Amino acid sequence: MLRLQINKTRPVSGHRVQGLILAVALLALAGCKSGPGSNDAGPAADIDLSPATGGAILEGSIGDASNLIPMLAGDSSSHSVASLVFDPLLTYDRNQDQLEPRLASSWEVSEDGLEILFHLREDVRWQDGEPFTARDIEYGFKTITDPTTLTAYAEDYRQVSVFEVIDDFTFKVTYDKPFAPALASWNNLVVLPRHLLEGRDINSATDFARHPVGLGRYTLESWTAGTDISLQANPDYYRGRAYVERVVYRIIPDQQTQFLELKTGGLDMMGLTPLQYSRQTSSDAFKNNFARYKYLANSYTYLGYNLRNDLFKDQRVRRALSHAINKQEIVDAVLLGLGAPARVPYKPGTFWHNDSIEDLAFDPARSRQLLAEAGWSDSDDNGVLDREGKEFEFKILTNQGNDLRLKTATIIQRRFKEIGVKAEVRVIEWSAFINDFVDKRAFDAVVLGWSLGLDPDQYDIWHSSKTSEKEFNFVSFADQEVDDLLDSARRSFDRHERKKAYDRFQEILVEQQPYTFLYVAESLPAVHRRFYGIEPAPAGIAYNFERWYVPTALQKHSLSPGG
Repeated sequence: MLRLQINKTRPVSGHRVQGLILAVALLALAGCKSGPGSNDAGPAADIDLSPATGGAILEGSIGDASNLIPMLAGDSSSHSVASLVFDPLLTYDRNQDQLEPRLASSWEVSEDGLEILFHLREDVRWQDGEPFTARDIEYGFKTITDPTTLTAYAEDYRQVSVFEVIDDFTFKVTYDKPFAPALASWNNLVVLPRHLLEGRDINSATDFARHPVGLGRYTLESWTAGTDISLQANPDYYRGRAYVERVVYRIIPDQQTQFLELKTGGLDMMGLTPLQYSRQTSSDAFKNNFARYKYLANSYTYLGYNLRNDLFKDQRVRRALSHAINKQEIVDAVLLGLGAPARVPYKPGTFWHNDSIEDLAFDPARSRQLLAEAGWSDSDDNGVLDREGKEFEFKILTNQGNDLRLKTATIIQRRFKEIGVKAEVRVIEWSAFINDFVDKRAFDAVVLGWSLGLDPDQYDIWHSSKTSEKEFNFVSFADQEVDDLLDSARRSFDRHERKKAYDRFQEILVEQQPYTFLYVAESLPAVHRRFYGIEPAPAGIAYNFERWYVPTALQKHSLSPGG
């Protein structure tokens, strides 16, 4: 699933993570010790370390959730919480190379790939006790494809020509044309309780959005806006009750404050900043209490230009701005080397990444030359370029709570000044940033990030038909060849044909620079060592969260509802 990334510790289950992919060779989990035997402090020899239910985990979150109906939420905070409340029909395994059952017990794909027959588990009930059936999937499918539903995720499901309920636990979908992401697209986006929502306007179902009833490992216990979200283990979860009794997301929009809370027991888990990982967590006291993990994230950070703004309509200007940015400087100064420069919207080292593309080099002289060709000069010798009486100045927006993005924007601001471009950096609270600026296209440029699924399809971000409010092509990029490539790539089941199309797609993006792709950072989660059962894998560390546990003697955070 494509999601606007705030800054999250917990990977969320992937939507449209199709394809025989990548990650095994990619996610180099390093310096990772967890589970029994990993605690350097070493629990007393007579403590029973066997799996036990109970306890709680307190996780730091930069931003509050916006909406717990997955098809209506575009932010990673909401999906992180919702992924514990809802369950998908299927998901990728720990190695991210095979789909495995969840709510769907099995499926059959026709030889031509145009039909998929799903068989559902018959032992699943909603968290209010009602039985789960194929009619719930049918309701979700009709809802997400309803043109009045305010969702950015409808495109995959609009490819379905016929949705047919065979019986309570079987349904079939038919496609008129091949659609490569078809199978993996059937995740929790369309799993909604028909008995609670049918006949209602999903867009205004705020009561359900804040108190959802799902089929997942946890039920919502409480949600105090801007403060915390508490989940309790679902005792009737069809795959077995999770060991950890409660999950509490504490909304703390500052990573330094989160770090202080982590060290003083107010948090059990957070995503460390590079500075915290490299220089502030090497003491024996920290290492004895927390396990640290490090792996290249399936996400990237970019500077995106609003192409409706006259300043950025000229490709030469965008290329000039990219030439002015030293990406390695950002990786070294902001990430402290814990990441890699990005040049395209795919993770380096993956099958889909076009390794043959040369990035635009850091070259301020070339920047000035391109800007001069575009008509910009410093006519009044005040250090700022101007054209037709207007100075080249604009605002770079980014979200509150992500210090890495703020530092990145500040470095970019300095580099732009060196070529005569005046940029003001402005930090905005996350929900206002998305709702009032990004969704309304009321920005000049943004520093933001995308979390990616495993399938290479990026239709929702780059296709010219996806520029409406709430849709993901918010920079309003439009190119007919890119549209054709994205269309053709998703119509082929041939992996190498798709690769060829996506390679050309990446070449065009580098040529036109609608984004300056900045970096791919390392994920740096830290988890208290009293949690056992963590098994690092290409999928990260949270794919088996329901199997994490705290031995009875080590349990703390005895929380009561609302407490």
